[in-house]
Amino acid sequence: MGPLLLQAATTAHRLDPWELVLHASLVVKIVLLILAFMSIASWFIIGTKLARLRQAQLQSATFLDFFWSKDEGNVWSAERLEAVYARLSSVEGSPLGRVFHAGYVELAKTMQAGGRSGDVENVERALRRASSNELTRLENFLPFLATTGSVGPFIGLFGTVWGIMNSFLSIGAERGATLDVVAPGIAEALIATAVGLAAAIPAVMAYNYFVRRIRVVEAETEAFAIDYLNIVRRHYLT
Repeated sequence: MGPLLLQAATTAHRLDPWELVLHASLVVKIVLLILAFMSIASWFIIGTKLARLRQAQLQSATFLDFFWSKDEGNVWSAERLEAVYARLSSVEGSPLGRVFHAGYVELAKTMQAGGRSGDVENVERALRRASSNELTRLENFLPFLATTGSVGPFIGLFGTVWGIMNSFLSIGAERGATLDVVAPGIAEALIATAVGLAAAIPAVMAYNYFVRRIRVVEAETEAFAIDYLNIVRRHYLT
């Protein structure tokens, strides 16, 4: 085979995903649209979640720096808590800052009512509720990533099966066909599985990564809530 004929044969059999999509059946195209939507939504969630977790990490570190700062003295006076509270606006994205805010507000209400040692449970409930709310906020949209990772390949497989059935029906209608006739239809069907995997794999990887990061934030939040509650017990509701 001459060089020109070899080049023509290579070009004719080059994989072109866009051509496969254009020549796919209506059902396969619908499947591909669903998978494309799931993939785009997954990448949007991944981007926003990365930004949110990075913000939470940086601002929580900033909050801890001025919460444990010795600038206000070693004694946990009311003025020191008020100074920390006044700086919360600079760390609005910090889960620890929001937990502190909830505890501070509840402690203020308790102290105004002539707080007793037994009232520390009110502050504890406020801290626990705030911690739970922050965890729920961080976990928003993670179920969509899990759904894309688990369902995406099966949606793509459905499109592939449908496309292959159409190919075999065409073979039956023609009462026999060569591989050159069957192969394009099967390739058009298999593109659905490829797209399903392309949507699912990043979603699964991102979901596992975010779950691990959120567990770290959860542990840090719980540790801070315990430390803050101990401060309340020792210096305010004794």
